[in-house]
Amino acid sequence: MTRMLESAEAARRLGVKLPTLYAYVSRGLLPSHPAPGGRRSLFAAEDVEALAKRSRGGRSTETRLATVTTSTTQLTDDGPVYRGHPAIGLATTVRYEDTAELIWRGDPVPEGPWAPVRLRPPRALGASDRLRWAVVMAGAGDPLRSDLRPSSVVAVARRLVATMVAVLPGAPGASALPPPLELGVDRFLDTVAGALTARLAPAPDRALVRAVNAALILLADHELATSTVAVRVAASARADLYDAVLAGLGVVAGPLHGGASQLAYGLVRDAEALGPERALDDTLRWQHRLPGFGHTVYQGVDPRFTVLEGLVADLWPADRRPVLDSLVALAAERAIPGPNVDLGLGALTRTAGMPEDAGRTIFTIARVAGWTAHYLEELEERPIRYRARAVYATRR
Repeated sequence: MTRMLESAEAARRLGVKLPTLYAYVSRGLLPSHPAPGGRRSLFAAEDVEALAKRSRGGRSTETRLATVTTSTTQLTDDGPVYRGHPAIGLATTVRYEDTAELIWRGDPVPEGPWAPVRLRPPRALGASDRLRWAVVMAGAGDPLRSDLRPSSVVAVARRLVATMVAVLPGAPGASALPPPLELGVDRFLDTVAGALTARLAPAPDRALVRAVNAALILLADHELATSTVAVRVAASARADLYDAVLAGLGVVAGPLHGGASQLAYGLVRDAEALGPERALDDTLRWQHRLPGFGHTVYQGVDPRFTVLEGLVADLWPADRRPVLDSLVALAAERAIPGPNVDLGLGALTRTAGMPEDAGRTIFTIARVAGWTAHYLEELEERPIRYRARAVYATRR
């Protein structure tokens, strides 16, 4: 169906005044069409765009909303698929680092070190502020931060992830050294998951590291989530990776994105203290929704929750284990949408004795992998391609 424009809109897109627009019509440069009733003229949008390109040497006067083509992640009913590899399969078989390399380079074998920049954050900063501070300071200390070659971008991403983990405050009573991670191949590995678990949990062990590693992989990317769009917009303007990651961090700071697991943590905590029925009822009364339930992509249970649920079941003491099952069962009885990954992350951090905001921390660090992959893709597109079309309206 042809999209028609009013005279004023056609003139705006051409960058001319109305008399000039009518002169184009009289000279046969732009066809006009009578509006219903015959008292106004309308113009086909494609005719206006064609004239705009001719009058400006082939350049369009208005940047259209971008269509994003990606080969990083495909969303399916079985969860995200990273370059052809289902995330739910990767979660319990490889390291987070391997998954990051896979979505960056198509090869899961790391080609460079995951070494942090040595920084001393101010003690007063909380976890979220420390992550942002680390990105700012790491970028400020990089003399070649504007090197946008893919190999350089990936090297920065490895360094950023390691630095963000390293600046986190240690959990009270936590081990000074990260525990090893065993991945079913009879070998022990020092990993991002191990270092992160040692920072967040008062009593890290191998099973908990495996669960955190799985969470990092499951959360590494989720196609065009809001924070990822922010990163791609920054990349479109050719911001360096440090600044692009800061754009993503700004969006993650919202309670409806990266902070959703913290609300789910509170729900699990209340279910333990008050019982599932009271916890669900109180949450609905004050929040009018259930954190950790429902997802715009998955109609039923989020497959990522299923993976985390199984790992959490192995961590929870037997007397606490039924709490999560009761929450999910009670919600299902009332036809509440199925549980999502935020509930799994909230349950994981709660059972491990981590701080309430630990889920946000895990989510944020995990997502740097996906942001970097989308950043690299965006560098291959024409710059400044994102431009939303505003509709002006006078507010009363």
